[in-house]
Amino acid sequence: MSRIAVVGASLAGLRAVQTLRSEGFAGDITLIGAETHRPYNRPPLSKSVLRGDDDVTLPGAEELGGEWLGNRRAVRLRVDRSPGAATASTGGGSITLDDGTEIPFDGLVIATGARPRRLAERPGGVHELRTIDDALALRAELDAGHRNLVIVGGGFIGGEIASTARALGLTVTLVDAGPYPMHRVLGVDTARWLAAHHQKNGVELISGIRVAGFESRDGRVTGVRLEDGRSIPADLVVAGMGIVPNVEWLEGSGLTLDDGVVCTPSLFAEGTSTIVAAGDVARWRHELYGGALVRVEHWANANAQGAVAARNLLAGPESAVPYADVPAFGTHTHGARIQTAGLPHLADEARTVHGAPEEGSFVVAFLRGGVLVGAVGVNAPKELNRLKRGIAAGDVLEAATS
Repeated sequence: MSRIAVVGASLAGLRAVQTLRSEGFAGDITLIGAETHRPYNRPPLSKSVLRGDDDVTLPGAEELGGEWLGNRRAVRLRVDRSPGAATASTGGGSITLDDGTEIPFDGLVIATGARPRRLAERPGGVHELRTIDDALALRAELDAGHRNLVIVGGGFIGGEIASTARALGLTVTLVDAGPYPMHRVLGVDTARWLAAHHQKNGVELISGIRVAGFESRDGRVTGVRLEDGRSIPADLVVAGMGIVPNVEWLEGSGLTLDDGVVCTPSLFAEGTSTIVAAGDVARWRHELYGGALVRVEHWANANAQGAVAARNLLAGPESAVPYADVPAFGTHTHGARIQTAGLPHLADEARTVHGAPEEGSFVVAFLRGGVLVGAVGVNAPKELNRLKRGIAAGDVLEAATS
């Protein structure tokens, strides 16, 4: 293997490049990124960047030399196959860029991430938040004096923006389709606590209804229209309705695409021996959960997967190691630290094992057949980390006694 392409110049892609070099790969590396910026840190975008701090430094990005090819988008993948094989990659292939350039490779890391879901209608004043340019555009609107913010979607990004906007003195309305924000991710008890926490910090919460569209005047948003006919006044909107993996450029390549790039436990794209995936775009068979397909949208996962995918690419499928880390998330909302570990949505039982929601510090364990599969903690990092270790070990929790 002498030429490796890494498509996607964010955290997972950067970690892949760094790992390839640290593991002694001396061949050519091309890191292809759609943005004009070198890889940068995304978590500050919904927090400190909106408050005026432009530091999104990602250590190591400044050391990229000729590997980095910015402002270029991959539009097509051609994979070499053995005679008679439908999908299996035996060698390399090539990537076609949006300017027609062909990048040949004999090893490939797919780290193209994801993009925000968007409503078809989008007047001025409606924003998403995924890139540094998105964050700077939103900050410019805040600096211009727009003070009536509606956030569509109460996930991690929506919650963080609501927290930042309230600290800046904005009027904030949060619209979420679920019964409580992050209901599926956090479970009923924690999601109910989060709803009350938002409201206690001045956020108007509208739950259980979807957004139908926007109202505007002279091309500028004036309101958010709900499916029940109500209209919520707004001079600024952030749509945080989840993300979609960037896999369109892979259509027709022969790779298996299903809510991401479907991968083996060791992150090889299924049916290939020279292509791996990492970060938000990877949907791999997680051995901790019986081979269930898992896709994780978080910084920590991209950070670890980029390195593992690169090492496995160099080692080859026969010597590769499974990626079986316990998925973990973390966020701060109105001063509270919220963390999750594992996959709580797989559980058939939820049990509070530390503290209580009314105390503002608690941990909920999620079990399936008595086995720990997930945990959620609020302001209780030590207890959450203890349960995270238990998830990795497949611990059984004894039935609660009255």
